[in-house]
Amino acid sequence: MPRQTRRVIADHDESGKALIVADGFTPNVKVRKAGNLTSTLVWVTDETPARLDSGEDPSLRETGVAPPPGGSILRIVDFPPAAEAGEVDNASMLAEMGLAAGAAPVRHASMHRTRSIDYAIVLEGEIDMLLDDSEVHLKAGDVLIQKATNHAWVNRSDANCRIAFVLIDAVEPEAWRKAPSDH
Repeated sequence: MPRQTRRVIADHDESGKALIVADGFTPNVKVRKAGNLTSTLVWVTDETPARLDSGEDPSLRETGVAPPPGGSILRIVDFPPAAEAGEVDNASMLAEMGLAAGAAPVRHASMHRTRSIDYAIVLEGEIDMLLDDSEVHLKAGDVLIQKATNHAWVNRSDANCRIAFVLIDAVEPEAWRKAPSDH
């Protein structure tokens, strides 16, 4: 069963007084076939600056991994150990994530990129982030700033790794036009 994430939402009542308007489990939880990971969509904004007067829950929508144009996404992802993740087909994974296929060969079947600035906060466990020809090991408490790079996440440990991701829409980086086709 997917792990539940408690979400508390503070807002205002009609008189402008601050109060808690929701406190419960985040409803939009998906177990992705590619990698057997659990993705919990916590919140989405469609623009920056964000409009805060809607009473609707934007996390109930169906969306890909990337944030909406001009918007942002907060997502919690649970990565199982690689031994439990199963085989990943890159094309199927990209389709499931709502991302276009890249033109370059991939180092790992989970390689992908989004046109966004991503803040990744490792909440528990440890994980390796693979880049085109290098990698970095992250553990609980580490924060990664990811600027639209081609990457994959691989949990080589024997325990779950939980990461909070904030993705904010960005302008396509010049590097995307310069990237070699054989990385």
